Amino acid sequence: MESYQYVFDVAIIILVTKVFGIMSKRVDLPEVVGSLIAGLLLGPSVFNLVQPSDFLSMLSELGVIVLMFSAGLQTDIGELKKSGKAAFFIALVGVLVPLAGGYALAAAFNNGGDLLKNLFVGTVFTATSVSISVETLKELGKLSTRSGNAILGAALIDDVLGLILLTLITSASTGGVSLWMVLAKIAAFFAVTAGMGYFLHKGIQKWMTSARWNRKRFAVVSVAFCFFYAYVAETVFGVADIIGAFCAGLIISNTARAIYVQSQCETLSYMFLSPIFFASVGLKVVLSSMDARVVMLSVGFVLLAIITKVVGCGLGAKLFHYTNAESLRIGVGMISRGEVALIVTNKGIANGMIDSVFLAPIVLMVVASTIVTPILLRAVYPKNPQKDYSDIVHSDLVENFQEARQFDQAAQSMLEMNNQLHGNDPQGLRRKPRGGATPSGDKANTAAGQKNCPKKSSNKA
Repeated sequence: MESYQYVFDVAIIILVTKVFGIMSKRVDLPEVVGSLIAGLLLGPSVFNLVQPSDFLSMLSELGVIVLMFSAGLQTDIGELKKSGKAAFFIALVGVLVPLAGGYALAAAFNNGGDLLKNLFVGTVFTATSVSISVETLKELGKLSTRSGNAILGAALIDDVLGLILLTLITSASTGGVSLWMVLAKIAAFFAVTAGMGYFLHKGIQKWMTSARWNRKRFAVVSVAFCFFYAYVAETVFGVADIIGAFCAGLIISNTARAIYVQSQCETLSYMFLSPIFFASVGLKVVLSSMDARVVMLSVGFVLLAIITKVVGCGLGAKLFHYTNAESLRIGVGMISRGEVALIVTNKGIANGMIDSVFLAPIVLMVVASTIVTPILLRAVYPKNPQKDYSDIVHSDLVENFQEARQFDQAAQSMLEMNNQLHGNDPQGLRRKPRGGATPSGDKANTAAGQKNCPKKSSNKA
């Protein structure tokens, strides 16, 4: 009789991850945390209800691809361009410092070890999950401040830099291929992506206008394009499939129906694929293998995740003339790790670039950084917003004030011209002729006024 254990596995994973996801939201934590805990409880470490399998691994890989496609759909290319030099520099330093810290810690744990494997562990620390910071800043009313805008801009660029770094390391790990060939393939991939994005954008917009395709069909074609481009990226260019999916999302994000496609992908991901991916990460964690050395490594990962982002992003902000308070807030806002860190970890384990012993510390690092970020954000932002002057953008205020004065002066000039043209002189703007004569226009107006006014009756006492 054929086994239907995989059907039970999918059912129990979806149910339990959603229950724990709801519980996480009740305590102001992302659903990712609940899904990871659910996978940990279902797996061999606790209740042993679900075993890791090839079927779950394949579904998990599909979930990663859809997640990255959705991330590309949500990425605003215009906002990336407007982020400016400051956000780019903050993101760059905020990637390099965690990369160096993660590499050093992995090398110390492995007593040296393989260079690329240690760099891959460092890559896990680079990507920021800014969603929890955004929610906290909204609650505090600080999302539109200078530090809040810097966090948003740097987080967007941070993810892109992290994915480029992942592409470099995974491509370089392919045996028998020179570094120059790897760089040439990566450059060719991004050149093809940019060209395809430019031409497809115009073609798709014209096609949708002329053919008037049903938006459901367009969503189906978009998802098919996502999987196709992920396949092409992996097999033709040697770039990770998740990078191809992300770039496919970027291309579709420029179309008029990107929001609808995103909503459909969110439904597919939320109800089916994402729970399996996050739970599968938890399933792979074996707590019984965590000896004292691995526990110390977990503590080191958590501290490293916090310190490297605060120092790296804070230093980048300080070099661009942000105040000490703003620099600290930007660094704290970039601490949280999330989906991208888990995706990089999953990719590294599949490629043999990350040893399984690092999985539990990385999962604990993701959970701990997600919990600690809102707590630290509330601590570094003052409770009384009226006394918080460090986030005031003085240049913007001065510029807006000058524009307001110019507008007021222009309005006054137009009002004076209007009064002169229509014969109204409320403030004596025109001089009266000599002899007290009334101008002809005023004389006509006076005569008209006297004609329309009723005569007063003279009542003699």
